Amino acid sequence: MTERTMRGTAPDTATSGTAPRTVLIIVTAGVVLAGLDLFVVNVALPQIARDLGTSNLAELSWVLNGYAIVYASLLVFFGRLADRYRRDLGFLVGVALFTVASAACAAASSVGMLIAFRLVQAAGGALMTPTSLGLILAAYAPERRAGAVRAWTASSGVAAALGPVIGGLLVTASWRWVFLINVPIGIAALIAGWRLLPHIPGHRTERPDPLGVILATAGIAVLTFGLVKGSDWGWGSASIALTLAAAAVLIALFVLHCLRARSPLIHLSLFKNRTFTGASVVSILFSSAFGGMLLSVVLWEQGAWGWSALRAGLAIAPGPLMVPLVAFGVGGRLIRRFGPGPVIAVGCLVFGGGLSWWATAVTVHPDYVSGMLGGMLLGGVGVGLTMPTFMAAGSSSLPPQSFATGSAVINMLRQTGLALGVAILVAVLGNVSYHGSGVLAAFRDGWWVLAALAFASIIPALALLGRPGRRAAAGSVMAKPAD
Repeated sequence: MTERTMRGTAPDTATSGTAPRTVLIIVTAGVVLAGLDLFVVNVALPQIARDLGTSNLAELSWVLNGYAIVYASLLVFFGRLADRYRRDLGFLVGVALFTVASAACAAASSVGMLIAFRLVQAAGGALMTPTSLGLILAAYAPERRAGAVRAWTASSGVAAALGPVIGGLLVTASWRWVFLINVPIGIAALIAGWRLLPHIPGHRTERPDPLGVILATAGIAVLTFGLVKGSDWGWGSASIALTLAAAAVLIALFVLHCLRARSPLIHLSLFKNRTFTGASVVSILFSSAFGGMLLSVVLWEQGAWGWSALRAGLAIAPGPLMVPLVAFGVGGRLIRRFGPGPVIAVGCLVFGGGLSWWATAVTVHPDYVSGMLGGMLLGGVGVGLTMPTFMAAGSSSLPPQSFATGSAVINMLRQTGLALGVAILVAVLGNVSYHGSGVLAAFRDGWWVLAALAFASIIPALALLGRPGRRAAAGSVMAKPAD
């Protein structure tokens, strides 16, 4: 057999000439690619607005929201395809699409064009994510899978730490370079993946019904649109009421379709798994707080404090840098001793504490050490305890034939949460003026709302992930490092 041919009797447990660690490194490049893009674009938003001639925060937020919506809505569809077809080829196609779309974003001449190319980027990212997780879960032995997923997730923290700094440096030349930076990373991942990734054949599963994709995309898009436009139209207006009602109908139709369709986008039987359900609920609540936090700190430091993109990036970096340090340094030991539920609950509590710090300590006068740094570090610790743990707990509880689909569901909810968090923050801030007296009060309201979402995540973490009878087993598996 060739180096790229997977040997073994089953695609979920087979091994090949390529070491599992090599597979992990290659597919993690996709996570770094998407992670850099997310954090770099956040830092670049103010310059994008100036260069493309827009001051409309709601319109500009669709550079982030449009990406998150398409990414979230396509994740499960591509996850179903990844379970059915070869995952190595799916991953490479996703990387190629993301790389080409990044170059197109760099050439955009209007906000509308940029958003359109971001949607193509999102499709590439949506194909990369479930196929990369499917490759990891197939390459590792069962007792090592959770540790590998934690490493895959925590690597996004490294990208988050580098993203603001790299973004700040690149923006000093032009915001277009924040997209061009993806091109060499993508090309390197393509070359390494083509040469080294093993063949991972799919399972015999039914083709997913595309109606589910349409209903999920429409429901998420209409809901987020309503949240973004709430401050413009008025929360008590008929337009907002109709928009939110339409979103509720679309989401209800999606659930009904999943219950009745022969081959639904999501088999709701997945949620009979208590661990998977707990990870899913935590995912959407915590990610909403996380998504809003990311945008809020960029807007505050560059808008209210008037800092440059580079300075803002350097100021943000300590928080994301804590993610891999906490995840790899103490996360495994805590999970082994207490189980995933309590660790996630503590992470949500610490993250909410960071947002509460900002709501009480930040002032209109720039004071990074006493006003911003403490909350940034607490936020990084919270993410390091929470996000890798719920991803690993949910993914490792899945049967082999649902590796890509189930992990894609959690990622879909996570990305939906990011979009909702951005929309909620925009709705709370409204048309705030950075030169007015109400700017601090508006941001404090936003931080308190986001903190409430983080604290709310504690409930499903303890209720659905903290069962004492399973702590030892969960901890023994999840604490083992990836080979």
